[in-house]
Formats: sequence, C-alpha cells, structure tokens
Amino acid sequence: MPTLGGSNRTVLFDLVEGSARRRLASRQETSGGEANPFLAPADQFRIMQVAFAHGLPVPEPVFAFDAADAMGEGFVTAFVAGETMPKRILQEPALAAARAALVPQFGILLARLHGIGLGEAGFLERYPDSRDPITAYRDRLDVYGEPHPAIELGLRWLERHRAPAPRRALLHGDFRVGNLIVGEDGIQAVLDWECAHIGSAAEDIGWLCTRSWRFGQVDRPAGGLGSREAVLAAYRAAGGDAVEPDEVRYWEIFGLVRWAILNVWQAHGHVAGSRRSPAFAACGRNTSLIEYDLMLTLAGRYD
Repeated sequence: MPTLGGSNRTVLFDLVEGSARRRLASRQETSGGEANPFLAPADQFRIMQVAFAHGLPVPEPVFAFDAADAMGEGFVTAFVAGETMPKRILQEPALAAARAALVPQFGILLARLHGIGLGEAGFLERYPDSRDPITAYRDRLDVYGEPHPAIELGLRWLERHRAPAPRRALLHGDFRVGNLIVGEDGIQAVLDWECAHIGSAAEDIGWLCTRSWRFGQVDRPAGGLGSREAVLAAYRAAGGDAVEPDEVRYWEIFGLVRWAILNVWQAHGHVAGSRRSPAFAACGRNTSLIEYDLMLTLAGRYD
C-alpha cells in the first residue's frame, strides 16, 4: 500500500496466518540530523507501550524492528479505523456527534496521560525537550544559521516570561487534531508519539490550542472545535491539576515558535535533499505565515 503520514513512512499491510487476517501499520524513521526533534523509534514504541498499558486509546504496539528485520528503525502497531484529516473531522456531517464529544475527550485523555507516574517514563529525561523545551528549540534553530527576527522575538518573550516550575508530567508533545483517529463517537486512538517528553501539563494543552491547529476556526481555540475553558474544565474534572489560562497562553505562544522552527527544519531537509517532497518544500512559506501569527499574537491582536 502507499505510504501515509506527514513526516515518517507509514505503511498499512495485512498479516495473513492461515485463515486469519490482521491489518497492521508499519512506521519507519525518515528524519534525522542534528536538529531532529523526534524520539528514537525504539523510545516511541516504548512510550506507546506505557500508554497502552494504562488503557489510553493507542494503537496496540506489536513489535519494534531489530537488525535482523533489515527494515531500519521503526515499529509495527495494530491498525485502527477512523478519520485523521482535520478538514473532514471539523466538517463532515457524519462526524457531527464526534465533534460534540471531542472537546471534553481532549481534557479527559490529557488528564489520564499526565497522571501516569514518571517512573515509567524516566527514559525520556535524556531528551532536550524534557530538560528545557525553550532552549531545545533555540538550539535547533541555531543549527541553520538563518535570520528569523520574529522567531527570535518569540524566543526572547518566552525566556522573559517563564513561570515558576510546575509539577512535571508525561506529555504527548504533539496532541492535536490531525494526530487523532476519530470515529463517530469521538477519539479512537492517539497517534504520533515521537515528541513525547516530560514537562508542564499546560504545554500539551497550549499546543492543542495553538492558532495553527485550529484549521481556520480561529474563534474555537481547542482544535477548532471549542473553548479553552471547556478543555480545562474536563481536564480538572478528570483529575488533572489546576491549569491557569495564562499558562495555556504562554504555551500557545511557544507552540507558534516551535511550529515555525519545525517548518524551518522541514524546509531545510527539502533544500538539502535529505527529505525531498512538495509538502516539505511548502514549509518554507509556512514559516513566514506562522511568524505573522506569532507577531500578532504577541501584540495582543490575536486570541
């Protein structure tokens, strides 16, 4: 079958054993380089095992590749049916009931994830994002030596407005519409664990609400579907710690800075020839659009 996924190679295939047939998904690493923000595939697989063991909706981790497989770095999971395209999730009439359920499900799932004991995820502490995500993304930008005044302004703002260190939690790191499989009754599975790390719970919520992930529904911060307040209320009701709106706003600004830097990385991969595709080429233009959103957000003109 053709490859799926935006950043790595994902292939669906059927495992046939006698009369039994099971659909699986293979995910292989294609990214790399000094500024690569992703976990090693073995650690992606490992954190999915942790989440799956706690009953979170994660595609069942089946096995990780080893050298004998001659498949490079990657792993195989169970296939989960449903919709992942943001435009369809936000607009398809058949998913109207799901849309009504998604916003509280955001809060409930994040509360459950953030409640997992850090002892099970301690191996993530060695990654830069677990130590300090602001510094991690500044270092990634510096690799390219490109002038990005708007991003630099955003980084300076983040450094000057740091809040006191919160209780640290296990984060998904890329929890948003587009990384969720959605069915008629809501979330069926949470995908793409390559950015998981340890940090502030508000970071996951702020990323979900970042303007870039509202897909044009800018008056509905929570993934283009609802309000921040509704997510925070569901999060607290499900046992999550109290998170202040100002904390979420801080991490939304971080989200714009981070997403701009990730687009610099993807565009550079295309120009350098290491990961060529029209989608990666378009990331150069995307960077400027995100910088525009960042400037107006910092100026208080965007919510």
